[in-house]
Amino acid sequence: MPSVQPALDHPAARAATAPAAQTVPGARTAPASRTAPASRTEPAARAMTTARAVPARFRDRQVLPPWAGPAAASAGHDALLPVVGADLDVPLVGGGRIRHVNLDYAASAPSLVAVADQVARLLPYSASVHRGAGFGSQVCTAVYETARDEVGRFLSVRTDDTVVFTRNTTDAVNLLAHCVAHAVGRAARVVVLDLEHHANLLPWSAVRREVVESRTTPEETLDALVTALRAEPTALLAVTGASNVTGERLPLARLAAVAHDAGARLFVDAAQLAPHARIDLAGLGIDYLAFSGHKLYAPFGAGALVGRRDWLDAAPPYLAGGGAVREVTPDSVTWADAPARHEAGTPNLPGVAALATACRTLAQLPAETLAAHDLALRHRLADGLGALPGVRVLACWPAAGTDGTRAPVGVVTFTLSGHHPDAVAVYLAAEHGISLRAGRFCAHPLLRRLGAPGGALRASVGVGSTTADVDQLIEALDEYLAGGPRWGYTCGPGGWAPTPDDRALPEWVASTPAARVPATSPCGT
Repeated sequence: MPSVQPALDHPAARAATAPAAQTVPGARTAPASRTAPASRTEPAARAMTTARAVPARFRDRQVLPPWAGPAAASAGHDALLPVVGADLDVPLVGGGRIRHVNLDYAASAPSLVAVADQVARLLPYSASVHRGAGFGSQVCTAVYETARDEVGRFLSVRTDDTVVFTRNTTDAVNLLAHCVAHAVGRAARVVVLDLEHHANLLPWSAVRREVVESRTTPEETLDALVTALRAEPTALLAVTGASNVTGERLPLARLAAVAHDAGARLFVDAAQLAPHARIDLAGLGIDYLAFSGHKLYAPFGAGALVGRRDWLDAAPPYLAGGGAVREVTPDSVTWADAPARHEAGTPNLPGVAALATACRTLAQLPAETLAAHDLALRHRLADGLGALPGVRVLACWPAAGTDGTRAPVGVVTFTLSGHHPDAVAVYLAAEHGISLRAGRFCAHPLLRRLGAPGGALRASVGVGSTTADVDQLIEALDEYLAGGPRWGYTCGPGGWAPTPDDRALPEWVASTPAARVPATSPCGT
């Protein structure tokens, strides 16, 4: 299949020898004359060859192959909302540039244009929140407190619920675990499933955590939870709204009912659910919910814990300091009520404003439009991947039905038989400009259960995704499976990498080679 060719004047197209090391299985042999470029400076002009005719099979589907170029690829644009970076082009190994295909929304979604605009409007007024008589401080305080109302409306909270701003979902879950330990006691029993993200597994060690093994169907899993809840007094049932590995969902209203029948409360980790579906917290009976801005098109370092006030007021501050108190003497302190009690210090105003703007913007989309877009792209991903030889799409409940209210969200994880996921992810980025996630997704128990203990690949979509994005991934993987990569790849101390990697970081990024080495570097075939 045709693909982007190195620019003829690029150093990587001239003489060289790649260092001897472990190589990608099935890789095409690199020419013996290749050498690494002497400098990492990006050439002033690096044009991508786009003169090849686009086959009718792509034109008819309004889907273009990866070598068709940025202008052509945008012809199939069908994003729901504009996102920052939609027109970003990235360098390819061997020269040339291509429109970036972002299929890593489940890790961190791009910023909505509306979010970036709101933050830009706010920055000139930067001043202290809740502390100051100046006009800037009044503006910032109003933005901050209005954001609380925006988040509450987005989630359809009860009138007496509270919204505590946090750094992210992990921070929010740890805050709730801290509050449970003080409000109920460290012997409080919290029931969780084995398919959770680590952020909804590890924090509950502050109390008495019981992990329930998920079963082969959602109904059997629900029965197992009912049995666990009835076995002994339980303070909280903590579940994911949508799996960060498979995108699958459990029936939250039914879970709330069985938890309440057993005298427990329900907490939902909505990090993956909130960007893809409307959540009616009050209507579903959810007691507590956490989510992150960086997955909700507001990547400015804010999240929220939302829910009932009593447990939040029963615990001392998660982080003690200014703003969390009513009165302090040398010998005593009177804490403020939530949310202020758990928001000590100067808050992340741009992050909170971004989060609120994302909530408001998404709320303006008809729920059925959001659901249809998400489901269509997910089906296209899963069907396209499933048709490739050696590809296995992972699912907790493969035989389960997907009714309209509980259809899996736009997260699809898969393996390629005989190919290391990290090596494939590096190939996709280096030769096709496609970003997705490889690894174990902070869900090690679930990956083991799904038969992928060494990791997998995850493609995820959102409101800025298009059918062209999905099809470019399928075409790139088809090319990889048919003939292997065109470039050489080795696995060293930093994991898999193109050899040589002649792509330069932007000039404004002050970095060293070590900055590009991941924290972990699993290698294998």
